[in-house]
Amino acid sequence: MEWTSAQLRSLVELTRRGTVTAVAKALGYTPGGVSQQIAALEKSTGMVLLRRVGRRVELTDAGMTLASHAERILATEAEAVEALERTRTEVSGTLRVGLFTTAAAEILPPALRRAREVHPGLTVRSRDMDVDDVYDAVAGGTVDLALGLDYPDVPIPRDPSLCVLPLARERFSLAVPAGAMPGRRTASLAQVREEGWILPSADSYYGRAVLTVCRRAGFEPRVLHEVTDTAATLALVETGVGVSLVTDLMLRLRASRLDVVALRETVERHIVVVFRSFAEHRPTVAALVDVLRSTAFDRTAAPPQPLPSRSAADPSAEADSRS
Repeated sequence: MEWTSAQLRSLVELTRRGTVTAVAKALGYTPGGVSQQIAALEKSTGMVLLRRVGRRVELTDAGMTLASHAERILATEAEAVEALERTRTEVSGTLRVGLFTTAAAEILPPALRRAREVHPGLTVRSRDMDVDDVYDAVAGGTVDLALGLDYPDVPIPRDPSLCVLPLARERFSLAVPAGAMPGRRTASLAQVREEGWILPSADSYYGRAVLTVCRRAGFEPRVLHEVTDTAATLALVETGVGVSLVTDLMLRLRASRLDVVALRETVERHIVVVFRSFAEHRPTVAALVDVLRSTAFDRTAAPPQPLPSRSAADPSAEADSRS
């Protein structure tokens, strides 16, 4: 029997995600491409690995058996890459990095500049993804490491196969329409309980974190606009249709004419780097993690500051980006 890593990874991802469409999104393939990988694997093994159940697919007994071995095969391949890297006298090779948009705009660029200076043999290929998907992407081997977020109020479940290291801690402030709270430097969440809110879906970790802290303050936020995109959120606050929570990095994604008021409550998010535990001593991973930790701290150490006001029509305003 012969198979490729891509075929095995497609099979493993099906056990995690349940649909060909979800696997395609996770691996950066088309749904047809995933189906072709599985079909080739079935031809190689001479076994039926999938069966369709309504709109979903599920693995047959043979598929489940091969998937369990496939995880070990892929892990062994990754360990072999790590062992080969350790035989080199300098850090060199290619790393696949997953990241959410704030990280793509503010954290990765200075890290890449620094990495080129100290590790010219290191090549980084990055991939933008939903921030809630980065943990699964690392666990599944889609990327070698990823930049992600964690919320103390709604911690993301820890996979024992993953190592999660903090890069920076950000405290949330209130973003309110300009002039809505004149002269006020601090406010509690309860003081905006009657306002309309602009928040991501309650199914997201960020949305759940905000719901949690609002409930702790004694109210249920009245969500008028369910928005994932950070720049769109800032634009909506700017037009006066609601309030939201922001961090310093989020504010940098779009210069907006709004007011930022410090929260009396401590509401935080942690920027983290995620990689598989057995890759901790892989030279390329260790090198990029070191660079990320130093440059991310430099980038986020300053307290949150609002950007100079700029109208939404300003042509120099940056493009919208997801949080």
